Amino acid sequence: MKVGLNATALLSPLTGVGQYTYHLAKGLQNFEDIELNMFYANGWSTEVRDKPIKQIRNIKLLLKKFIPKTYEISRIIQQSYFNERSFSKVKGIYHEPNFLAFNYAGPLVLTVHDLSWIRYPEMHPADRVRNMNKHFQKSMESASMIITDSQAIKNEIIDMFGVAETRITSIPLGVEKLFRPLNKEESAPVLLQHGLSYQKYILAVGTLEPRKNLSSALLAYMQLPADIRKHNPLVLVGMKGWHTSSLEKQMAPLVAAGEIRQLGYLEREDLATIIAGALTLVYPSIYEGFGLPPLEAMTCGVPVIASNVSSLPEVVGDSGLLVNPHDIDDIAKAMQTMITAPDIRAASAQKALDRSSEFSWDRCVDQTMGIYRQVESSM
Repeated sequence: MKVGLNATALLSPLTGVGQYTYHLAKGLQNFEDIELNMFYANGWSTEVRDKPIKQIRNIKLLLKKFIPKTYEISRIIQQSYFNERSFSKVKGIYHEPNFLAFNYAGPLVLTVHDLSWIRYPEMHPADRVRNMNKHFQKSMESASMIITDSQAIKNEIIDMFGVAETRITSIPLGVEKLFRPLNKEESAPVLLQHGLSYQKYILAVGTLEPRKNLSSALLAYMQLPADIRKHNPLVLVGMKGWHTSSLEKQMAPLVAAGEIRQLGYLEREDLATIIAGALTLVYPSIYEGFGLPPLEAMTCGVPVIASNVSSLPEVVGDSGLLVNPHDIDDIAKAMQTMITAPDIRAASAQKALDRSSEFSWDRCVDQTMGIYRQVESSM
């Protein structure tokens, strides 16, 4: 079986789509009956790259500033490189793991992680919404099979686009073995490096952008008693997104007081330790197709405070505290419960660890191979 996978997401520091693409590619390489080729924007390779270009985000922002319609120009150029390896001539399957497929005459498997630009267009840059609206419908109509990360997104696609249920499958994501429970001594070197104390901080992970709703987490944290904030800082991990200026203004006094710590983007090893050492993870996202950070925290035995909307209840289940992402009081109450009720926190931590065992990248890869075989049998 020949499979072409768009691995362009691996060129940037890995966020959700990048993690999905990387673990899918690594897992597929273990199958002897598959010939896997990765597309990297300007050519093809059999290598699964694990060294992102750290400055690529700054390069993209610079190009957008000086060149109009950067995405469309880039897409045209990438399409020409993509065409160099026509899998349709050898009855190969093209898997697009990132929403928008290139033009392709053969069988297409398309992964749709969410419909956030449709549900919440105001939470995306206008050019992203425009490009998604322009190309997504065609990609979806061309797909032999569609994969989603959750049942919630599968249902949305069926309801919104009338896609036949036989053409769409929900395959949950997995979590790396890197994420595991750590004790105080095991986590000490990394925590010390960042000035943190074991189980003495609330953690928020995600790109600083409107959809992640970190502003609600900030406002909720500000409602906590001063003594709690003094001994339990809010630690933010993630890259800057867009429209962050107002968020930064909100944070400034708390940053100055040492009550908010911004760690920025972390390498995976450090991230795993920072998560494992946290008191709790707060994830008040307004909308998610899956939500990897909550699962990563659960796998470390760290209880989660997460939104009660979209796919997040599928991941967290009854192992954490589910909150209304628009209710600041609700989020603040959950934070205070995790800090002041150790028995509730301990029970939640054990439930989180137990539930996390239901998710794995091996299972995700095996189920994806099942989709490939289904598509192959119908060719």
